[in-house]
Amino acid sequence: MTYKYAAKALLSLANADKAQVARNFFKNSIQDVFLGVTTLQLRRVAREYQELPLSEIRKLMQSKIHEERSLANEILRIKFRKSGPQQQTEIFEFYIENRKFIREWDGVDGSAPYIAGPYLLGRSKKLLYELARSSRLWDRRIAIVSTLWFIRQGEISDTLRLARMLLRDKEDLIHKATGWMLREVGKQDLAALKKFLNTHCTAMPRTMLRYAIERFPESERKKYLARE
Repeated sequence: MTYKYAAKALLSLANADKAQVARNFFKNSIQDVFLGVTTLQLRRVAREYQELPLSEIRKLMQSKIHEERSLANEILRIKFRKSGPQQQTEIFEFYIENRKFIREWDGVDGSAPYIAGPYLLGRSKKLLYELARSSRLWDRRIAIVSTLWFIRQGEISDTLRLARMLLRDKEDLIHKATGWMLREVGKQDLAALKKFLNTHCTAMPRTMLRYAIERFPESERKKYLARE
């Protein structure tokens, strides 16, 4: 089972029309090649190739073909979920070591909450704070999006701390990700979200705030958006 066969499996599902739609959707992936493989198709291929060795997964991660990198993330998710503690450590370390090959928001969102998140739950979160200080956009997005797993387990403190660190971030994709995580915090603890917003809403980028309050009643959203 090698990279070559996994790549061929994806290529057999290529669809030119869907590829063009995907290219228009991913604005940061100008140099990528798109095949037009759907998410459901990609997941089926991932299940078929879940035994792919890490060395071959790295080849997928290095690819200029967008769906090949997505396939790598999906296989890593499956491997992590099905592995014992020792193998999970190996997969997590492999993921962090090779995160430099992630260069789009879907690559972060499809991997960080399902690999870094569960691995770091109950462990030191120092790495996430280091990533939040990184000059690399995708490292910072990994830091905040990884906490989705924590939130779903009822742990919101790291999300709020990281969100404070990212309040002044210049990247719209960080504003969206942080606002998304804050909105998820609100599903678990609405009072905690409102406390955060009441303290920081005037400093938050508009996009971050809009994402965070998306589930609020319209009248309440207007009150937050009217604050200067």
